[in-house]
Amino acid sequence: MQVQVLPNMQAIRALHFHKHLLNLPRTNPFKSSLHFTIICKHSHHFHSTPQQHFPKESTAVQGWNVPPVSNSKNTPPTAQQNPSNENIPQREESKGSRVYEVITGNGNKKKGKGKSKTVWVCSDCGYDDGQWWGICKQCNGVNTMKRFSEEVERRPTNGFEVSEKVTRSWLPNQSSKDMPTKLTDVNKGINQLNWRIPLSGLFGAEVGRVLGGGLVPGCLVLVGGDPGVGKSTLLLQIAAIVAEGCDMGGPAPVLYVSGEESVEQIGNRADRMRIGTDEIFLYASTDIEDILEKAQTLSLRALVIDSIQTVYLRGVTGSAGGLSQVKECTEALLRFAKKTSIPVFLIGHVTKSGEIAGPRVLEHIVDVVLYMEGEKCSSHRLLRSVKNRFGSTDELGVFEMSQSGLQAVSNPSEMFLSEQQSDSEFLAGLAVTVIMDGSRAFLIEIQALCVAGSSVSRQVNGVQAGRAEMIISVLIKQAGLKLQENGVFLNVVSGISLSETAGDLAVAAAICSSFLEFPLPVGIAFIGEIGLGGEIRTVPRMDKRINTVVKLGYKKCIIPKSAETSLSALDLGDTEIVACRNLKEMINIVFRKR
Repeated sequence: MQVQVLPNMQAIRALHFHKHLLNLPRTNPFKSSLHFTIICKHSHHFHSTPQQHFPKESTAVQGWNVPPVSNSKNTPPTAQQNPSNENIPQREESKGSRVYEVITGNGNKKKGKGKSKTVWVCSDCGYDDGQWWGICKQCNGVNTMKRFSEEVERRPTNGFEVSEKVTRSWLPNQSSKDMPTKLTDVNKGINQLNWRIPLSGLFGAEVGRVLGGGLVPGCLVLVGGDPGVGKSTLLLQIAAIVAEGCDMGGPAPVLYVSGEESVEQIGNRADRMRIGTDEIFLYASTDIEDILEKAQTLSLRALVIDSIQTVYLRGVTGSAGGLSQVKECTEALLRFAKKTSIPVFLIGHVTKSGEIAGPRVLEHIVDVVLYMEGEKCSSHRLLRSVKNRFGSTDELGVFEMSQSGLQAVSNPSEMFLSEQQSDSEFLAGLAVTVIMDGSRAFLIEIQALCVAGSSVSRQVNGVQAGRAEMIISVLIKQAGLKLQENGVFLNVVSGISLSETAGDLAVAAAICSSFLEFPLPVGIAFIGEIGLGGEIRTVPRMDKRINTVVKLGYKKCIIPKSAETSLSALDLGDTEIVACRNLKEMINIVFRKR
């Protein structure tokens, strides 16, 4: 008998192994004793193991997270009698491994942590694919492709956990469980007059006015503004005032942290601003946990972060300045401020549209939002409060940038007025009015120029175009001025925008002065709104506007007739109040021959 030897014995082994696999029962792995564990390492290799290799209740093993096996009669006894973990082969997960979790029958995946990706896996042979097919491409099994979720596990981290971990170790008398507190007990022993941290000096008083009367312990303040407007200079000066503590019982440490500049750069700015206090500590870092740990070593009175877009929190996805990072870092600092009662200042960059960069929720987290404004060609800076949980948002701070830093402006109206010379023919077309910005009144100057035969009919700057057209039309119809053939140019001094109607009367007076070539007398102001019938109407807060005019030494003020009786109780000094009912009456009084 002649035996024929096959040239390749490996083919016989493969055929035998394939035949053995085909004889396995085709049952659902989730209902039978045959379960799978999938470990993927940069390539798709799957291994099948019987249920007896795993504990009965173990669903958190590495691989498919399947439901617990029910005690049915089809379940082998070995799967029910092995509750212990002895003699179970352990698999160590490599860095490149992936974990699959089961998608339930209703299409919802189990709740888990981390990112997930859907994959379809054959329950017979373990073949996986990115989309569902009616049959398995490898074993041709029908309806064996099951839906799973590929899960990438990561440890969740948020700002509250980090700040709680850092502050728990060094805050005194921390109770294990907080309980609700009565309102009367909260305010007991607190003197509201000395509750806020005062800011001394003219500069401190100007900032304190915007903050609502001083710095509140444990507040989180966000300062925004265009690049180069002076945000870092502002907070460095505030840090110096708080550290010196002239009205707070002595000096105390203030930590200034910068993620954009080195310690040497901040020191050079402080030297230029003549800040030499020993209680300001400079630190260059962008790690929130590191910053809070360094703050633990100092008995701080305040903390400054420059800026919130440069710091990051370990364990949070995204780079510094991203949506998640900015939100979680702000929440960590908020928790730190509330737990320690230490005020925290944050600098925030702004976008091209003028809003603070990052998620909009950032402005909802903080207690106070301040915006610093200023033109590049001007040295004046305005500090506004757009959100304040401890005061009014109507306040405005006015500063002037100099070589030694920001200086408070004692008389803000001077920045909106030009130098006037009496008996000058060039004063024609100039009129002064009073505007309100928050709770502060400012005198601004409006300029008008009427040119006969000009190719440009209208040109306005600082005045609403529709409002200017309405005032010109009323002057033509009700006052009889022939402005149809004249080009009218309007401008507000210092680039400010006139957004309220209190300046209507000054706009009309400036146009009449230029058209009639009649200079207005020095020391006269106009307050009032103009109606379509030529009548002069009153405006809100007339008493505060008149007080500003009197304080600055103006000799005459033109107001509406309806507001005359409400000003009878005011101390007007040497200022003459002239009340007019309409435009014709105003023109006859102001522009009559002297």
